[in-house]
Amino acid sequence: MNALAKLKTIAPAVNQIVRSYALKSDLKIKWVRPEKIPCYKPEKSGDLQALPQYAGTELMKDFRDSKELETANEHVRNLFTLEHNRRKEMVENFKEDMVRRVYRHELDYGSMEAKLGLMTARIRSLQEYMEKFPRQSVVKVQLKELIDKRKRYLRYLRRWDYRRFEYVLEKLDLVYKPYPTHFHWITRKDSLRKLTTIHCDQIKDKRLDEYRRQLESEQLDFLEKKLKTLEFVRQEQIECRVPVTVTPDEIKAVRKRYDELLQKRAALADSLKESEE
Repeated sequence: MNALAKLKTIAPAVNQIVRSYALKSDLKIKWVRPEKIPCYKPEKSGDLQALPQYAGTELMKDFRDSKELETANEHVRNLFTLEHNRRKEMVENFKEDMVRRVYRHELDYGSMEAKLGLMTARIRSLQEYMEKFPRQSVVKVQLKELIDKRKRYLRYLRRWDYRRFEYVLEKLDLVYKPYPTHFHWITRKDSLRKLTTIHCDQIKDKRLDEYRRQLESEQLDFLEKKLKTLEFVRQEQIECRVPVTVTPDEIKAVRKRYDELLQKRAALADSLKESEE
């Protein structure tokens, strides 16, 4: 009987257990999963400039200095322009332009800067190709490998010659974006924790600002009351012939502070009145 009585008294308490940890928060915080950007996109690779659009009337790289084309017929000349040839010829022109931005001399194609220029031209041409044909997996892999290789080169140059590293970034319109030191998955739980912390910090800052404004509004009355209290205490101590603890310098300092604040409030009120008019 005693065991049954204990069970009867425990049963209502068990039924009253409420799951409160799974309820939604009352905070107005909305989390949206960030959009995934592929690593070959310019936003991730660090390219600030796209592949330039040539007019098409430029001659191919190997025929620029041809003297025969200067006096040739217009139809013959058009056969050697970029407009009437493959896209590869336009990319070759762009490669040469990128190398000329950073090369050390006219025949320089093997220095670190020239290699970075060639890789950047190739990367931007492949990025433009991927925008048109996003399902080309082979080109996508090649582009990823090129971006990783350029990052390794930039990291090496940044470590051993920072001035040249900055020069290359400026000339090639690049932004160095290294890989993160610690990888972590973007999850809803961690993101909500950060958003909650930011939300609580905003509430704290808002309340502190409100309290500061309240104290500033009461500061003038407080100083006036403090001035009168100090003068009264000093006068009473003198009349009662007890040691005087309030000095004239203290009263003078409080009075000066009170006058400065009063003038400041008056100037602020005048400026607000002028702005309204």
